[in-house]
Amino acid sequence: MTNGKDTGYTLPGRAESYWLATTPESNYPFLSGDISVDVAIIGGGIVGITSAFLLKQAGVSVAVIEADRIIKGTTGYTTAKITSQHNLIYDRLISQVGRGPAKQYAESNQEAIDRIEYIVRSWNISCDFEHKPAYVYAGSEDSAQKILDEVRAARSLGLPATFESSLPLPFDTYGAVRFNRQAQFHPRKYLCALARELEGDSCYIFEKTRALGIEGGEPVVIKTDRGTVRAGDAIQATNYPIFDKPGELFKRLTQSMSYVLGVRIEETFPDGMFINAEEPIRSLRSQPAEGGELVLAVGEGHPTGHGNPTHEHYRQLEDWAKSIYNVRSIDYRWLTEDVISEDGVPLIGRLTPDSGHSYLATGFRKWGMTTGTAAAIILTDTILGRDNPWTEVYEPSRSRQGSEFVVREDLPEVEPDQGSLIEKGEDKVAVYRDPQGALYTLNPACRHMGCPVSWNDADKTWDCHCHGSRYNARGEVIQSPAVYGLLEKKVKEQDRQR
Repeated sequence: MTNGKDTGYTLPGRAESYWLATTPESNYPFLSGDISVDVAIIGGGIVGITSAFLLKQAGVSVAVIEADRIIKGTTGYTTAKITSQHNLIYDRLISQVGRGPAKQYAESNQEAIDRIEYIVRSWNISCDFEHKPAYVYAGSEDSAQKILDEVRAARSLGLPATFESSLPLPFDTYGAVRFNRQAQFHPRKYLCALARELEGDSCYIFEKTRALGIEGGEPVVIKTDRGTVRAGDAIQATNYPIFDKPGELFKRLTQSMSYVLGVRIEETFPDGMFINAEEPIRSLRSQPAEGGELVLAVGEGHPTGHGNPTHEHYRQLEDWAKSIYNVRSIDYRWLTEDVISEDGVPLIGRLTPDSGHSYLATGFRKWGMTTGTAAAIILTDTILGRDNPWTEVYEPSRSRQGSEFVVREDLPEVEPDQGSLIEKGEDKVAVYRDPQGALYTLNPACRHMGCPVSWNDADKTWDCHCHGSRYNARGEVIQSPAVYGLLEKKVKEQDRQR
């Protein structure tokens, strides 16, 4: 198959996800008429199936409504890493949302790994589940400091992070974050097994049934092209929300495409899952397969609707794979679309504060195996009236200050180990440059009551004159009443020095 008249490039491999190619398609019935259940779930991916499974285990009647076949959307096109290591995130999270919410994020994703393993072991699910270390590596010397910062941040949150000076990869690296006891699996084998546990006892899966609208209240009413579902609670688990009554979520979410090649190589792939710290993203993991090990080479991400022609992304990924390994064959190719929130943290919980019975989960930023499982745990606890310790960081109606982008060239020079409050029109930026030259740009609004902080040159701190809160130079709380750190004021990535 060729991609175009002028390129002369033949797209490699079979145009199908390996996960879909190696499992039978499901064949659940469509909805016929009206039905009532305790909880209705729109979407049959990892969030929808796991939520339904957990709710049924708690004695709740559930209906999963899927427009096509279950586990064929984003979940069917994942790279299936089960990890709390989501590239370089924890140093940023601590600065952006504070140590408390960052710890919630870390703990919820670690729990997701444990929960998946518990389900696999308890229900004896054959899904290629296997523990693997996960690495984020510096592909250039410029990224080396980021790796050290991430190791410190992750360890401070209790994560199993260590620094590795070298990796068993066929190219130069400049240090890596290693997370131990992470995992990988075959997501469709796992979720199809969960789906088989759902049917019966007033629990249902309806395929080829498209939700057309949700009316809130008690009960929640979901109108479909096949009938009406009434439920005490409803969950949108459709990757990108299809119903947004306030009209605000769509402004806070973007979609991103990524590309995957399933390749066979002459070499033995090393033990681990690997991703780089730079752009363009390059990710590698192996998968046991019939005929020998399959290596998933992933990358070439770009916003949906932008980027180069599709064949160019596949060609660049193919060229990269062949530059580092002796490639025997390329057996599969696929692309996937992921949703990313404006602050990089998923939205999990009630659609709005007054949406008492309508919930959603979205914005997994390409790490849906763990964040999707964490979402299922959080939503199950909330619906059952149980306290969950991780809700704050994922709250959909949260307000994240400091999400504006600052252009690097607009910032004046700041001397090493000095801070300055910079005014750009009506906008303000708290800027600090550490002794090594790394630049920190922060929102100067105190996290207590929003008063502006000022730079204390003697103590190298940011101080709030209103109520006495103090932060260190990087924006971390050192004196209450504030309990969260100053939020990051983002600098365009291509201009960042951190």
